[in-house]
Amino acid sequence: MTAPRPTRDLDAEREVDLARWRKSLVSLWWIPVAGLVVGAIVGVLYSFRGGTTFKASALISLGQPTSPGGALVNSYGTNPRAVSQITSSAAVQDQAAGRADMHASALRGHVSVAQVGTATGTGAARATPLISLTVTGSHPVNVAAAANVLANIVVQKTTASYVGVKIRTFQTTLKSVDAQLISINTRLRALTQALKAAGNLDPLQKLVIVSEEDNAEARQGNLIAQQEALQQQLAFAQEIESAKVVVPAKATKATARTRTTSLVVGALIGLILGAIVAIVADGRIRH
Repeated sequence: MTAPRPTRDLDAEREVDLARWRKSLVSLWWIPVAGLVVGAIVGVLYSFRGGTTFKASALISLGQPTSPGGALVNSYGTNPRAVSQITSSAAVQDQAAGRADMHASALRGHVSVAQVGTATGTGAARATPLISLTVTGSHPVNVAAAANVLANIVVQKTTASYVGVKIRTFQTTLKSVDAQLISINTRLRALTQALKAAGNLDPLQKLVIVSEEDNAEARQGNLIAQQEALQQQLAFAQEIESAKVVVPAKATKATARTRTTSLVVGALIGLILGAIVAIVADGRIRH
């Protein structure tokens, strides 16, 4: 069995190695210097590659649709995972790429989806999911356009389709109520004028006009209340229930390699490699 080597011998060997390395670097100093220069040149040339990456993020609210009875409707449209599946679909990416004037391959692996904040506890079930949809690429205009197209596709394929039916129904009913209000207001003006000019009418005829005016005013009040309710329901459906793009995408620089950074990093790598080469070369020369 071999006896362990004394610690003093190991320390002495380390000191000898360090001393030899120092002598190698001193004797072949031009190799690390050459590595420093070459590394700096390579770093500067690398900075000219134009490797700037842009990203564009759109903020999407998936909405929280309700049934006609007011209960929450939970479906794939309110599931954040559905957004990831939609945006990663080849068909959807081809469609977005075509509208953004870019190749579909430029979107492969460059689209990411993340949920912004997550509610916990009893409020988690009623929280409206917020989704950040991000597209990265080298052309800012195309990246922003693709992100916005994908965001609009997500809106159309999630809760907007269901809530859109409710919105169109509210809008149609609201137009009908508005038309009835215009008609009733016209009738009220006519009755008011008739009542003012009823000086020669007998009391029974005046009573008929007053009764018709009262009925018209009551009808007007009911229509105004119905109009207000419809306007509130329409606003709730558009702003709360339906999916929508909260903040459209705008391209910003994600990473940018400056010439100074590339020069320093390249010079440092070249210096380290040059020092290693000098130590190895000096060892072979001595042997």
